[in-house]
Amino acid sequence: MRNRKPPPRRWICLSVLMPETITCSGLITLAGRPNVGKSTLLNRLIGQKISVTSSRAQTTRHRLLGIKTTGQAQIIYVDTPGLHAHNKGLFNRHLNRVAGSSLFGVDCIVLLITSKGWTEADEYPLRLVSKTGVPVILVINKIDQLKDRRLLLPLIAQSNQKMAFKEIVPVSARTGENTHDLENIILKYLPEQPPLYPVDRISDRGERFLAAELVREQIFRGFQQEVPYATAVSIDRFERIRQTLHIQATIWVERDGQKPILIGKDGKRLKTVGSRARQAMEKLFDNKVHLRLWVKVREGWSDNERALRSLGYLDET
Repeated sequence: MRNRKPPPRRWICLSVLMPETITCSGLITLAGRPNVGKSTLLNRLIGQKISVTSSRAQTTRHRLLGIKTTGQAQIIYVDTPGLHAHNKGLFNRHLNRVAGSSLFGVDCIVLLITSKGWTEADEYPLRLVSKTGVPVILVINKIDQLKDRRLLLPLIAQSNQKMAFKEIVPVSARTGENTHDLENIILKYLPEQPPLYPVDRISDRGERFLAAELVREQIFRGFQQEVPYATAVSIDRFERIRQTLHIQATIWVERDGQKPILIGKDGKRLKTVGSRARQAMEKLFDNKVHLRLWVKVREGWSDNERALRSLGYLDET
């Protein structure tokens, strides 16, 4: 019998085997007005989708940590709801408190605007971050939408007049352009300390939370007007049986009239939400998923403290 060649050596990230090699770690908050691309940037920096996204404002409702561990550093990104000056209703006040509290006790803030320039809505987050005393990096996102990149020069000059930012970095979170440069800049603001989380973690959230978010994401992507904002999702069952995840979830709406809109004729719209959410879950969890959805009415849940708490809100600040 001939001697077989030894298998090729596979290099494994040192942080997996030797977390003591990590010399610095820290918290970096991603902040900005709604729909500026914070969650898309988080997913890009982590290299995996852990935060839901859509083209609609206020898709993000929770504070979510995305953890990026390399051989020498651990960066804990804090994704937040969009900061906005409107405080109408208990739920909106909660979102602002979650986002605002995430600006403190961190090592650096990444403030996002878009390549379209400063808007009135950007001024509120700017005022908040300028009062924290935390180093602030300005990210000009969505540069892939610029037809003329020379327009960035006057925007950078205008931004320098707004605040003494530590750095100004144009990026495209969608395509990944310049995000590697942004990460290298962020590394400079991490304090020297051991990793704050186990090196194999990519988020502080569990699978039940992520499953609920993936259902809600498809509602935000598939419906217009008020329906997405009137919905919340709770997970009633999350169980692995053999090689399959069995998940049952309830979608809560605020009024009776919203329920048939969400279900659709012969249940077609709800089936579409379920099919797309199931596919996203299978990709994220690397498991076959059996998903069942129900739609129920909970009158005025978004302005009811008890209801908000039971749905996982109010305890994040």
